[in-house]
Amino acid sequence: MSAPASEMTDNAIPGAEQGADAAVTPRAPRRVHRARYAALAVAAVAAVLVAVLATRSVPPGSSVYTPLGGKQAPAIAGTTLVGGRHVSLAALRGRYVLVDFFASWCVPCQDEVPQIERYLFENRGDHGVAVLGVDIDESAGDGRAFLERYGVTWPSIEDPSGAGSVSLAYGVLDPPESFLVSPRGVVVAKIDGGVTVAILDRLVAQAEAVAGLASARQR
Repeated sequence: MSAPASEMTDNAIPGAEQGADAAVTPRAPRRVHRARYAALAVAAVAAVLVAVLATRSVPPGSSVYTPLGGKQAPAIAGTTLVGGRHVSLAALRGRYVLVDFFASWCVPCQDEVPQIERYLFENRGDHGVAVLGVDIDESAGDGRAFLERYGVTWPSIEDPSGAGSVSLAYGVLDPPESFLVSPRGVVVAKIDGGVTVAILDRLVAQAEAVAGLASARQR
């Protein structure tokens, strides 16, 4: 004799209905995975942006950021490629100094020579701007030949190799790169690309204006 329907219902296995419901309940959204994918996407976009900014060229003769800005300029000393006399950045203290990193194989370096010569002529005098060249990434013979070929009149030395490298101390990657050093020996500007009379006029004027304001505040 079969059991009544009510007894069959009462004798049902506990939790069976709950188990059936659980089997068909949709899973919760994978929020952790979605957040991870979003983070990866943001990181990918950021990496592309950094790459673009790192490879973006700047107009020749642009004033650019340098971590040396506002700090004492690294020491420079050596024997000039032409003339063989000792020269140093410290000996030029009291004047603005343009430290110019160049190479004979660098076309913009060739183009900037007449610009620098013109600036020196227009601002000649005991207290004018001095120039100190540093030849990098080539032999001393090639650097000397370049200076003689283009009639460079300012003192230039060969970049020492190894730990004493001047270009390494200044963070130079690709000539021409130049640094304007104040009369107190502080780096006040970096020029990426060939130097021009106009940019030298502007940077020196800006540096003198800033120095004048600082002096006025100390009075």
